[in-house]
Amino acid sequence: MQVTVESTGTLERRMRVELPAERIEKEVDTRLNSVGKTAKIKGFRPGKVPAKVVRQRYGAQIRQEVLSDLMQQSYSDAVQQEKLNPAGGPQIETEGGDDGKDFAYVATFEVMPDVELKDLEKIKVETPEVEIGDSDLDDMIENLRKQKATWTEVDRKSAIGDQVVVDFSGELNGELIEGGQGKEVPVILGQGQMLPDFEKGLTGIKAGDEKTFKVKFPKDYHAEDLQGQKVEFTIQTHRIAEETLPPVDDSLAEMFSVEEGGLERFKKDVRENMEHEAAQKVKAQIREQIMQGLLDANPMDVPQALKQQEMHAMQHEAMRRMGIEDHDQAPPQENFADAAEKRVRLGLLIRQLITDKELVLDEDRVRAHVEEMCAGYENAGEMVDMYMSTPQVRQQVEPVVLEQIALDWLLEQGKVKTKKVKFKEFMND
Repeated sequence: MQVTVESTGTLERRMRVELPAERIEKEVDTRLNSVGKTAKIKGFRPGKVPAKVVRQRYGAQIRQEVLSDLMQQSYSDAVQQEKLNPAGGPQIETEGGDDGKDFAYVATFEVMPDVELKDLEKIKVETPEVEIGDSDLDDMIENLRKQKATWTEVDRKSAIGDQVVVDFSGELNGELIEGGQGKEVPVILGQGQMLPDFEKGLTGIKAGDEKTFKVKFPKDYHAEDLQGQKVEFTIQTHRIAEETLPPVDDSLAEMFSVEEGGLERFKKDVRENMEHEAAQKVKAQIREQIMQGLLDANPMDVPQALKQQEMHAMQHEAMRRMGIEDHDQAPPQENFADAAEKRVRLGLLIRQLITDKELVLDEDRVRAHVEEMCAGYENAGEMVDMYMSTPQVRQQVEPVVLEQIALDWLLEQGKVKTKKVKFKEFMND
């Protein structure tokens, strides 16, 4: 077997493999001899078919089988011999292979890039230190009260904060606009549910009022035919209702299933939830900073084969989230190109870091991750034990934990500074 390799790109290789005719003919003869022992051909007894007849009947088929098998075997041997690490399957072009002739093929493929990590200690991370003040807690409780609000019909003009229930119909140049009609639509004034001019038109009206007013659509409105247009709306008012919030006492706690401890316990639970939510966002921000720092410090080309695989996987994940089953309705794969390349680069860099620093799984961290996954279930303890003893679950969890161990290592090496930030500012960013 003769092998030559040519670099046709940063990662692309063109490998030519030549197999001598003697090797091919020897394997063809061996297989024909084996077939001849059991071949059933009319006019001949089994095992007594002349070799020439066997070759005429089965020669072409067996030769193709031999060439296919030799290509697979020799390709594997050749990449190992040349110390190549293919990133995906090859494209094959064949030459020769007829009776008594040498056989050659050219395999074109991409190889995995050589990854040499650098400047890991220069990765900068800003860790938010989130401050939750009493006013933040008060605002959160106010939001929770609004979730349990009731609406009471009133006999007065509508004002900001009221719920106005109307029928409406919009016309542009005397013709109804698409999607511009509604029956008994509730609109809470001041919440930005509708365009500003529309809410302005609903302010100061009473039950039973009919009114016509113009609404100017923004220039960047999603419907191009309405961009920058003034549409005439006619409304009929059914009722006006004002919001009634529950009192801040033990009854509010009961509304949120706090059975013991009343209002004080409820406030404690709310604060703990706020702390947990903030901590999760802090963790996500730190993770993103570390990964971006790793990418910025280590630019590299990625195999297009791996990128295409990741694009395909991301497309199918998007279909699953969107509930799309018809592949023709799927978002184009090209939409995921940049994100897929970033994922592949990160995967290669993190795997190299794990190898270089000999990072290993920590069983306690695996369990902690599983416990976090199961925290919302009533029988969380039983589920944790079941997941920890299920190989399929561990195969999904362990790479995630090992990646986090790698990110924690990078965080320890990087340049970290802390920045205090208000809860509301941080969570609304």
